[in-house]
Amino acid sequence: MQLFSSLQRFRFCGDLDCPDWVLAEISTLSKLTSVKMKLLCVQVVKKLLGSEIDYDKVSSLTAAAKFETGDVKASLAALTFILSSAAKFNVEDRTLSSELQQLGLPKEHAASLCKTYADKSDELQDEFRRQSLRLSHLEAVDWRVDYVLSSSQLMEVKEPSVQLRLKIRNPDSHQVEPVAFKMTADKFRVFLNGRCS
Repeated sequence: MQLFSSLQRFRFCGDLDCPDWVLAEISTLSKLTSVKMKLLCVQVVKKLLGSEIDYDKVSSLTAAAKFETGDVKASLAALTFILSSAAKFNVEDRTLSSELQQLGLPKEHAASLCKTYADKSDELQDEFRRQSLRLSHLEAVDWRVDYVLSSSQLMEVKEPSVQLRLKIRNPDSHQVEPVAFKMTADKFRVFLNGRCS
């Protein structure tokens, strides 16, 4: 493994130092063949794009290297970090390959990882953009104003209140959920205009 300064910065890490846990897994990933490394990367990319990982295939890919369950999980986590961070920071595949080799990943392994990354980086970036800002969508607003003249506790109230019912679409479930609340006339003025009268 190549030695490097702890102050070295890597583009795929957002111009920060590589996390120690990722560095530790690079030696574990080096135990795989470059072909199996590529196939493992394909499984990780599938997961990042919203599909399920085929854990039977992952087990067969890592069996020859005698990976234990912890090694498999850590390797998948490291590949997830590397591939998603590289896409997030829009790192070119050549730069990623060079940086991974500086961290001690063999050249053939880095090439296998970067081939998968280059093929899918646009799709990964599109998926991350789609997931990055999911806001609720306001579908409808129902309202009414109640004007209480008196109550059993007070002789005279004469206080208007606004009843609001919002119908909001959840971006994850796509279900429309009602949200109801009541406010005083003063609070409604702030809600509507952003300031007190």
